[in-house]
Amino acid sequence: MTPARRRNLERLLRPRHVALIGGRDAEIVAGECRRIGFAGPVWPVNPKRPEIGGHRCVARIEDLPEAPDAVFLAVPREAAIEATAKLRDMGAGGIVCYAAGFGELGPGEGRDAEERLVAAAGEMALVGPNCYGIINFIDRVALWPFARGGTCPGYGAAIVTQSGMLSSDLTMSQRSLPFAYMISAGNQAALRLEDFLEVLVEQKEVRAIGLHIEGLKDISVFAEAALKALAAGKPVVALKTGTSSIGAKLTESHTGSLAGSDALYGALFNRLGIVRVATPAQLIETLKFGVVAGVPRGSRVAGFTCSGGGATMLADLAETKGLQFPAPAESTKTKLRGLLPPIATVSNPLDYTTPIWGDAARLPPVISTFLADGYDSTVIVQDYPLPGIDESKPYYRNDTVSFANAAKQAGVPAAVCSTLPENLDQETRDFLVSIGVAPMQGIGETIEAIGGLAWVGGLRRRVEAEPSGIDKRRLARRKFTADALHRTIGERDGKRYLQKLGIGVPKGALAHFETAGSVAFDLGFPVALKLAEPFLAHKTEAGAVVLGLACVEAVDAAAVAMLARLAAQRTDLDLAHPRFLIERMAAKPVAELLVGLRADPVFGPTMTIASGGVLAELLVDAVTVLLPSDRAQIGEAISRLRVSKLIAGYRGQSGGDTDGLLGALEMLAHHFIESGDLVEIEINPLFVMPSGVVAIDALVTLAD
Repeated sequence: MTPARRRNLERLLRPRHVALIGGRDAEIVAGECRRIGFAGPVWPVNPKRPEIGGHRCVARIEDLPEAPDAVFLAVPREAAIEATAKLRDMGAGGIVCYAAGFGELGPGEGRDAEERLVAAAGEMALVGPNCYGIINFIDRVALWPFARGGTCPGYGAAIVTQSGMLSSDLTMSQRSLPFAYMISAGNQAALRLEDFLEVLVEQKEVRAIGLHIEGLKDISVFAEAALKALAAGKPVVALKTGTSSIGAKLTESHTGSLAGSDALYGALFNRLGIVRVATPAQLIETLKFGVVAGVPRGSRVAGFTCSGGGATMLADLAETKGLQFPAPAESTKTKLRGLLPPIATVSNPLDYTTPIWGDAARLPPVISTFLADGYDSTVIVQDYPLPGIDESKPYYRNDTVSFANAAKQAGVPAAVCSTLPENLDQETRDFLVSIGVAPMQGIGETIEAIGGLAWVGGLRRRVEAEPSGIDKRRLARRKFTADALHRTIGERDGKRYLQKLGIGVPKGALAHFETAGSVAFDLGFPVALKLAEPFLAHKTEAGAVVLGLACVEAVDAAAVAMLARLAAQRTDLDLAHPRFLIERMAAKPVAELLVGLRADPVFGPTMTIASGGVLAELLVDAVTVLLPSDRAQIGEAISRLRVSKLIAGYRGQSGGDTDGLLGALEMLAHHFIESGDLVEIEINPLFVMPSGVVAIDALVTLAD
């Protein structure tokens, strides 16, 4: 984003005056500006109407009193392009282009029209086209063509979506999320989601940022904006859609955005400290905790309930989200036993039992004593009664106030959580927001939110502790286009390439059909026999690999059978002068991995690590990291694999050479970025041995 466009975006987000160009839709926007309390002038442009929404119309854009900071443009496509050029020439700040019929139609007329719209906008801030617009809850501006909800206590979450209807639905939610901004980005023809992120993170009233992502335009720019948010301590929460095959097609047809690889988006979010959620409800709940309560610095949680069932549910759900409920210290347990009823069991989560439920004198010292051990966040489970059944509500409120005061004194982010989402009424939610306690709706959603934000808090703490913490999370710039010319070299040459880099390979040699047995004898049995020429990228699937051959006769017989099998099945192969790669069988490994490095045309250099060998097909056990990645980042990724238990030493078995593995992968990652010729490396399997690693099979692809 150029400096001029950035200045214009700031004008658009916080305008002094607004122009509305159109008819019925412009009238709705005028009403929404009035309803939200916009205090500046509103200038409708319509040659056929005397007024819109109580504001006198001017007939032409040229008749506006001055260049408007913000424009809502709701006219047909060609008229929108013409109007945009006029607004650019008069020095307008920015435009919300509600008009559709642009890039979302795909290549051809629609894409061409979008290019002309962008050219007409010049350095103006152009939102859309094919979008709902912008709501600024802080300064009370609603460039929005529909009725909308949402409240703002002077701070809140900024949400950017690529779906207009979803953005509207989020404002209508009955969950009391404080809003700062709502932006519907539409096609992102000029202003992209990452541009909004970069600017919103600098708004002091914005405490957290929510993103609905169908596809990103520029990964590197997005990464820089997200790292800016991480450094600022403002959590970013992402709802990524278009992950299924059907969803990806719908995404492309909806906004003209490419959905991209879900695994790569997951790697991107993990690297940048972005919390990923699966549903709109989870998006709201996670943002709500971050906005109202704050971001926990770690995973230690103190839980309170007045029900053994609630305590158990908290503990069960937390276990899968990386949260801990540490037991109170022995001295704390002793103090609590003197404060709790005899029927209570001192534990975390703590069921403080009904005898002191609602007791404004007895409960506060219990919670204060408990929290004195030091925690990163705290939550109390309370399902408030239905409106109209209010006899017990004062007891709930007493517990809420006792909990809130103790949490504030301890200085930890706090939430009141209802077991069921609907069991927290609006009056209670609004009260909790006013005292800085997050009103969380749904016990599952609450644990998901705290778990995600605790991970961000811990990551930020680690990043802050390193002088180059943020720099280490930046992405490599090296990319390849999808149609770049390349060539895949044979397994023997690929292994020699890896061997020069210090990766172990089996002892082996090339042999003609007539010399296969004698070469195998010289290497020492048992051996593996593989067809080397003609070249086959996937020899196992073609039946061009035989393992565990124990004598010369077995090698000769296997070679004959292999050639006969291939001749019958693959008429495209020239088997007149075949050569074989014969290798000494490696010892049994501790674990087998698949390691793949490739240059993605969108995300740049990546490394995928997975369970290898036969497990690669039987298990969905893979993790992807973006490069560059150092030893610590690669080690953290491997720890998320199920096969990592084998590497560490499972059930008393000897473990693998973790240092050797991490050193080899770190070296490969560095070399892949620095080399100018590598396009892809796939090692499957990579044997993790008690000492070192061995590449059993490898494909290396070079730029041609």
